[in-house]
Amino acid sequence: MLHQTEIDRLNSLCRRFRKDLIEVLHERQTGHPGGSLSVCEILTVLLLAEMRVDPADPDRIDRDRLILSKGHAAPMLYRVLAERGFFPVEELHTLRTLNTRMQGHPCLLDTPGVDMTSGPLGLGLSVGLGAAIGLQKQGLPARVYVVLGDGELNEGTVWEAAMAAAKFRPENLTAIVDYNGVQLDGPTASVMPEGDLKAKFEAFGWQVLTCDGHDVSALYDALQAAKAAVAKPVVILAKTVKGKGVSFMEGQSAWHGKAIDDAHYEIAMRELGGAD
Repeated sequence: MLHQTEIDRLNSLCRRFRKDLIEVLHERQTGHPGGSLSVCEILTVLLLAEMRVDPADPDRIDRDRLILSKGHAAPMLYRVLAERGFFPVEELHTLRTLNTRMQGHPCLLDTPGVDMTSGPLGLGLSVGLGAAIGLQKQGLPARVYVVLGDGELNEGTVWEAAMAAAKFRPENLTAIVDYNGVQLDGPTASVMPEGDLKAKFEAFGWQVLTCDGHDVSALYDALQAAKAAVAKPVVILAKTVKGKGVSFMEGQSAWHGKAIDDAHYEIAMRELGGAD
């Protein structure tokens, strides 16, 4: 359980990360605001409260791994990695420019702290499963965390990996679904209804945990419960809001990858508390 001082610290950081994200995406006129805002607390708790990583040695063999399968949320991943010390925060302002390390989707070869190149959806869980099995076979204590979008669960490769995970039962693998209910073209319930995701994952042999994906304490507790699981892979269904923190973006598929104009930028920054 997190102490209140740590809860307050993480919540304060999330507020800052949201403002910084809007600042950069407005400046660059590109990027994916909706899904980056919804995954903020998930990435913050993972990288700043849970995972064993070393910015001074980002490739150390016994590090925990983080796979952002929903790679379009890269801007928020970069912001949290910068806070963890992998590169200067100022580098975020080079997002999607020529020769930047801050590419539109994460690149394993270029960006410290990135454990998988992602972009095409549906691939992360398979890679995470392979990494988890490999780490176990080497006797290493590292854990693997795979962050997926709920729209991404439309991809059949996700369920192939889910079946394989139930067979191999890596206890060091945790999947986290950014369960915001909205994807590129609209609500997931209308684009491709997924039904009862808890029942589906359970039918595939997984242990399923649920929590509020914007509650840093609940997320941390869910991650601790996942580490205690025995003989089953674990998925955390983290209920979130696409565009969280910016009223006109919340729950709106239009803001999946829309550039932020000046008028909307001013509104968003007022709602988020303006510049520090």
